[in-house]
Amino acid sequence: MSDQDDAHEAGTMHIGELADRAGMSLRTIRHYDEVGLLVPSGRTTGGFRVYTPRDLERLLVIRRMKPLGFSLEEMGDLLGIVDGLPGGDAEDTAARAARLDAFLEDARARHAKLVERAGMAEEFIGTLSTLRAALP
Repeated sequence: MSDQDDAHEAGTMHIGELADRAGMSLRTIRHYDEVGLLVPSGRTTGGFRVYTPRDLERLLVIRRMKPLGFSLEEMGDLLGIVDGLPGGDAEDTAARAARLDAFLEDARARHAKLVERAGMAEEFIGTLSTLRAALP
């Protein structure tokens, strides 16, 4: 049986398929592995990384945080919260909820800044279009 068969029989995927599904580069995914944000769920008999659908979801969380400017450390903090859901006692659950609320508030503020910047970019494009239209 080949390594490719090993991965697909178990419902997992190799790094190339993960990259395609997430719309990310292999290099970026390997970097996230190196820094501990996305560790493969396993390896094939040939030593190739294999990822599960849950790993893909984790990678998509990382991808969604990136444009908002979250640091690798912040991404790791949020993923640590997500990894603990659901479960824990009431005190632990309340602490995680508070941390998630803080991330949500921060993400909303970062999003608002991006929307504002996108508006400025649209204005600039309009200015350039107007200038261009004035030329022969």
